[in-house]
Amino acid sequence: MQNWIGIGIWIVMGAVIGLVMKALISRPEETPGHTPVLLALGGFAAVIGGMLGVGTFHLFDPLAISPGGMAGAALFAILCTFVYRWGLRSLI
Repeated sequence: MQNWIGIGIWIVMGAVIGLVMKALISRPEETPGHTPVLLALGGFAAVIGGMLGVGTFHLFDPLAISPGGMAGAALFAILCTFVYRWGLRSLI
């Protein structure tokens, strides 16, 4: 049960990171409708990053609520949402 709670925390944390990236990297020429995409992308990236963090740092006691899992989730969500906000200038 604790791992499911940790994965839920990763998803919420990734969605919040997506909203923070939208606020930090503002685009005046942006078309509407990118907020749901950022929420989904941040949540998905946080789950993938959290799994990578748990697998890398906690091999014998894999818990989602661990420093490695939380750091991996945050870093991968920041990376993916940053690439989406900054790197896709021609599509926005």
